[in-house]
Amino acid sequence: LSLSVLKMNKESDNNANTAMVADINADKTEMVENIAEAKRLRQEANECFKNEQYERAIELYSDALKYTPSDPQLLGNRSLANLRIELYGSALADATSAIEIDKGYVKGYYRRAQANMALGKFKLALMDYEAVVKVRPQDKDAKNKLAECRRIVKQLAFAKAISVETSEKSAVDSINLESITVEDDYEGPVLEDGKVTLEFLEKLKETFKNQKRLHKKFAFSILIEIRKFFLEEPTLVDITVPKDKKFTICGDIHGQFYDLLNIFEINGPPSEENPYLFNGDFVDRGSFSVETVFTLFSYKLLYPRHEIMKVS
Repeated sequence: LSLSVLKMNKESDNNANTAMVADINADKTEMVENIAEAKRLRQEANECFKNEQYERAIELYSDALKYTPSDPQLLGNRSLANLRIELYGSALADATSAIEIDKGYVKGYYRRAQANMALGKFKLALMDYEAVVKVRPQDKDAKNKLAECRRIVKQLAFAKAISVETSEKSAVDSINLESITVEDDYEGPVLEDGKVTLEFLEKLKETFKNQKRLHKKFAFSILIEIRKFFLEEPTLVDITVPKDKKFTICGDIHGQFYDLLNIFEINGPPSEENPYLFNGDFVDRGSFSVETVFTLFSYKLLYPRHEIMKVS
């Protein structure tokens, strides 16, 4: 009986060992397959990078990292691709992760320095550039980057040393509207009690359309009021568009005032029932940028708090 028990125990141990070996072999096979797939994806990503297809390269590096998540080179490559498309925060995160995995991964320090430089964190970048040059003293590019970073850090330190406290008072605070006289022959729109009305706005558009000017007293008044409004407005404003309402989004109009008037002619002027969002460059290089911005500011002051009215 005891011999039978011993034989059964031995067979059980052998079966367990066989199962363990099978599991180990399966794990090894899976690991080899993962490494092979990660290598294939990395090669494909590298080709995309060479062809300046940086977003696709990032996707492929990310796919490769699913198979080998602790590969610092993959993280370093993705960091560089992120740098190419100015995703500096992501580049910084990848470089930092690569360094955490491998403290000796020099490219990780270089990528992190590049990201910190782009983010204006020059002292942090300086530390990493110094680390790179210490390991690779003959690396010309790293030495040049280190010299540039040192120069910027010194410039900032010097600027801080000679800086003086500036007044928080704005130039707007020095404007005295009451002291500005409106000439008797002025025929343009007039603000009543400093408030924009629909009548004022319609006359303002007509005045600008005829290439005449808004009096500086009323121009200053609009600028003061819109500045006050935007200072109180949160940076991010949520909007809700009811299902039965229309909401118009306009792209860049680049100071083209007559194009703006044409939009209003076709789509209707802004109102509580016809809200607009001007999202982009509405005043940069056009010949009528002043007319454009004063028209939009006036509409914003006319409908300041409407739940789906936003000029950004």
